[in-house]
Amino acid sequence: MSRQPRVKSLVAKRTVIVGTHKTSVSMKLEFWNALKEIATQEGVSLAALVTRIDTDRHHANLSSTIRLYVLDHYRRLADETAPSGSKGKRS
Repeated sequence: MSRQPRVKSLVAKRTVIVGTHKTSVSMKLEFWNALKEIATQEGVSLAALVTRIDTDRHHANLSSTIRLYVLDHYRRLADETAPSGSKGKRS
């Protein structure tokens, strides 16, 4: 049995402006890319989107809150595009 080489997912630390202050957030690149995509789709800057996420957060950790926001965003999109009989169903 041959082993597949592990592919590393890179964690990137970025400085973002949240409201009036700077903070550092560490997330995997896939989440940063998804967050930028969402900001572009919504026609807002990355800083504006992160500020909105920060304002609405219920968790202490901003990076966790951002990841949950991204997950929720794509779940909503999946629900919107799913056939009407399967909307809202999750395994």
